[in-house]
Amino acid sequence: MNKKVIDALHSQIEKERDAAITYEALAIWCSANEYPGFAAFFKKQVAEEREHTEKLIQHLLDLGEMPVLGATKAPHSNYKDLLEVAKAALAHEKSNTAGVLATYEVALAEKDYASKIMLEWFITEQVEEEVWANKMVTLVSRASSSNALYNLDRNIINDLAD
Repeated sequence: MNKKVIDALHSQIEKERDAAITYEALAIWCSANEYPGFAAFFKKQVAEEREHTEKLIQHLLDLGEMPVLGATKAPHSNYKDLLEVAKAALAHEKSNTAGVLATYEVALAEKDYASKIMLEWFITEQVEEEVWANKMVTLVSRASSSNALYNLDRNIINDLAD
């Protein structure tokens, strides 16, 4: 495998690992602030981001490369309200999309067609991720009372279902 592609894949592995720990921090904040529906949603996202990490690791292994994991930094965990949490999730997904696209560009430039094809799955996945994140920001922004937030929290998983 081409070193540029390997480095780009390692970078994306770190972004996916960072996403998992970020969503874990968001789930903890939601639990601590009595938003069990949002906490459950973010816990589901933790599992999904870990699956993404595994997919990238397996790709490297399948092509005879040894994946290298770096240290992860502590995520931000102090939010003023649920809207800030939703906006943080959206910003994180946008950053992850940028990483996927940058990795895809490297694979394309280096003519690593196997990685290119695998990364096309991630591009499609990131479209879905940004859709739910945008919708979450919209829904939380519209919830203008504590009753509305309570109702949203009870239904958020269904509201954001694919």
